[in-house]
Amino acid sequence: MTTRIKLGDIAIDVVRKDIKNIHLSVYPPAGRVRISAPKRMTIDNIRVFAITKLGWIKKQQLKLQEQVRETPREYLDRESHYLWGKRYLLKIIEKDAVPYVTLKHNKIVLRIRLDTSDEQKQAILAEWYREKLKEVVPALIAKWEPLTGVRVEKTFFQRMKTKWGSCNHCAKNIRLNTELAKKPPECLEYVVVHEMAHLLEPSHNSRFIALMDQFMPKWYFYRDELNRSPLGHEEWGY
Repeated sequence: MTTRIKLGDIAIDVVRKDIKNIHLSVYPPAGRVRISAPKRMTIDNIRVFAITKLGWIKKQQLKLQEQVRETPREYLDRESHYLWGKRYLLKIIEKDAVPYVTLKHNKIVLRIRLDTSDEQKQAILAEWYREKLKEVVPALIAKWEPLTGVRVEKTFFQRMKTKWGSCNHCAKNIRLNTELAKKPPECLEYVVVHEMAHLLEPSHNSRFIALMDQFMPKWYFYRDELNRSPLGHEEWGY
C-alpha cells in the first residue's frame, strides 16, 4: 500500500514493507521521490526522516533537471545516435532493397526504401539495437553465473520506458531494456548483475545491497554513470 506525504512542494510516495531499514530514492526524469520503510515505522517517524533528507532530495532533483536529454529522434542525415556509449552520425541511404543497418567509421548507416516512414525507421533501428544486445549478453551471463551462484534460465530483450531491467524470481528469468545497447558496456554489465542479484534477493533491502557490494564493489559508480549518460526524451533511470 502506498501513502503520499507532502513536504512543501515535494510529494513523497511512501511504501511500507517487511524490511529492516528505510530507503530513500529520487527517480529520473522528473525527480519523483519514494521511501520504502519498515512496517513498524509510523507515518510521523517517516515524515521526520524525510524532513532530515530534504536538502539531499532537492540536490538530486536539481541534478536530474540539469541532465543531458536527447530531443525526439527525426531519423535524418547527421542526426546523433549512440551505440555502447559512443556517439555516431546517422547516414540514410535510400535504395529499393531489403533494409539494413551497419556501422561504418563514425556513422550508423541505415539503408531504407524511399517510402519508409519515421516509425518504420525507428523499428528497424530498434531491432538492430536488440540484436546488438543479444550478441553480448550471453557472454556476460556466462561470466557472472559462477561468480554469483545464480543460473539464468531465460533472457528476454524488449523496449521498456521506465526500467533498465526486471526479473522473474521464481522462473529465474531476466528481462533487459534494448536501450541498454546505447549505453556504455559497463552500465549494461551493472544492470545484468543487478538483475541476477535480484534472483537471490527480490527486494532492494540490506541483503540485496550487501550482495551487490560483494559482486560488484563499484556498482554505485556504474549506476550513476548509467543515469548520467544522455537520456532518450522519454527515458527514466535506474
